[in-house]
Amino acid sequence: MLPDIDFYLVAVPAVLLVGLSKGGMGEALSLMGVPILSMVVSPVQAAALLLPILIAMDIVSLWIWRKHVDRQTLVMLLPGALAGIAIGWATSAYVPRDALRLIIGLITVVFVLRYVYTLWRSRNGAPIQPKPQRAGPAALWGSFAGYGSFVAHAGGPPFQIYALPLKLPPREYTGTIVRFFAILNAVKLVPYFALGQLDLSNLKTSATLFPLAMVATACGAWIVRRMKPQVFYPFMYTMAFLAGSKLVWDGLRSILSGGV
Repeated sequence: MLPDIDFYLVAVPAVLLVGLSKGGMGEALSLMGVPILSMVVSPVQAAALLLPILIAMDIVSLWIWRKHVDRQTLVMLLPGALAGIAIGWATSAYVPRDALRLIIGLITVVFVLRYVYTLWRSRNGAPIQPKPQRAGPAALWGSFAGYGSFVAHAGGPPFQIYALPLKLPPREYTGTIVRFFAILNAVKLVPYFALGQLDLSNLKTSATLFPLAMVATACGAWIVRRMKPQVFYPFMYTMAFLAGSKLVWDGLRSILSGGV
C-alpha cells in the first residue's frame, strides 16, 4: 500500500531539493532530503527511500553531463571511496552517525573559512593557485566521502574539500561529482539490500517519486550550465558551508539530546 497524502506533502519538497542538488547545485540542498523525509518516516526508512530515487537522478545527471568529466580526479578519489563504503558496511552497527555528521561538518566549515581567508589575501596581492592532484589527500577525502555517503548520506562535503581547490572548469567539476556519486550509489545497493534497508514496499514508494526527481535534476543542471566560473565557485563554497553547518547542527542536536 502506498503512503497517504501527508507523506507526499513532505516527500515532494524533499525530492525537489535533492533533485536540484543532483543537477549540480550543491550538496547543501541534498542534505535536506533525509531530515525532511524524517518528519513522516524514520530516518533509516528515509535513507532507504531516497537511495533508489538518487540512482534514478544519477541516470539523468549522467546523461546530461556525459561529455564533461575530469577523469584524473575520479581515478584519484574512487579507491578511497570504495574502501570507505566497505568500512561503513562493516561498522554500520557500531558507529554513531551523529558524531560522524558533526566531525564532517566541522571539517567542512573550517575548510570554507580557510578559503574565505585565502580569498581575502588574494585581494591584497596573494593570488589563489589551483591545487595539484595529490594521492594522499585524495585517499583520505575519498574514504571520508565513501564512508559518510554510506552511513549518513553525507559524502558531498569531503568530495568538495578535495575537488574545489583544484579549480576545475565548472562543467568538468559537475560532471566529475555526478559520476563519482553515481558509482557510489550503485555500489551501496548491495550492502543496503544485505542490511535489509530496501524492501518491495519502499521501492514502490520510491518509484512514485521518480518523475518528479528527474524533472528536478534536469532543472538543476539547466541552472548550473548557465553559471560563469566567477559565480559558480563562490556559489559552491557557499553550498559547502551551508552543508557543513547543517551537519554540525544535526550532529550537535542529536548528541546533546542523548542520541549518540
